Amino acid sequence: MTSPLLEVRDLQVAYGGIRAVKGIDLHVVPGELVALIGSNGAGKTTTLKTLAGLLHPASGQIQYAGKSLKNIAAHQRAAMGIALVPEGRGVFARMTVAENLLMGAYSRRDKIEIASDLARMYELFPRLAERRDQLAGTLSGGEQQMVAMARALMSRPRLLMLDEPSMGLAPLMVQKIFETIRDIAALGMSILLVEQNARLALQVAQRGYVMESGAITLSGAASELLGSDAVQRAYLGA
Repeated sequence: MTSPLLEVRDLQVAYGGIRAVKGIDLHVVPGELVALIGSNGAGKTTTLKTLAGLLHPASGQIQYAGKSLKNIAAHQRAAMGIALVPEGRGVFARMTVAENLLMGAYSRRDKIEIASDLARMYELFPRLAERRDQLAGTLSGGEQQMVAMARALMSRPRLLMLDEPSMGLAPLMVQKIFETIRDIAALGMSILLVEQNARLALQVAQRGYVMESGAITLSGAASELLGSDAVQRAYLGA
């Protein structure tokens, strides 16, 4: 088996006296798209924020590229190649699309390569090329999601974490976003995808985890989870 790029063991995260994440194990190998599905309040977003360094675990281990992330701050993790596209997108509303994208490369000093990557983002997201000088706050929700994804990719991550990329978007825009996720995965990017639309998530992923009440209750190949009676009843409306 290929060594995992990300390996999480017995991760526990608490808010005050409430355990939001209750000792989960998961891993992502290089070039793999892994889905983490579950209902609202299951602990999915808390898990991603902890992996990104925005929250501190109560216990457990997070290994990235064979190294422990203990005591590694969020900005240091970003520099190591871990990028989070947060729930709600979090674009800089009063900055242009181009300025938002360049913020993703804030820690880089390779100006020629940054310019090359910016051009590549406009190829990957043609709609952003048309709106490069427009304020991000004036874009539609789907366009802002594209900005958030492109901004994360400008950091040249090895691991891209996406938190609810389809939330609040019209069906056609959801389709476009997931087509782009497929394209990014096809380039060999390692992706950890948190998504309430379980069917869409499992259709693009190689493997998946089902999270309920802070615990992983099912895991396996995405195709197996799609065919699981339990997953179909709980998440696919069967």
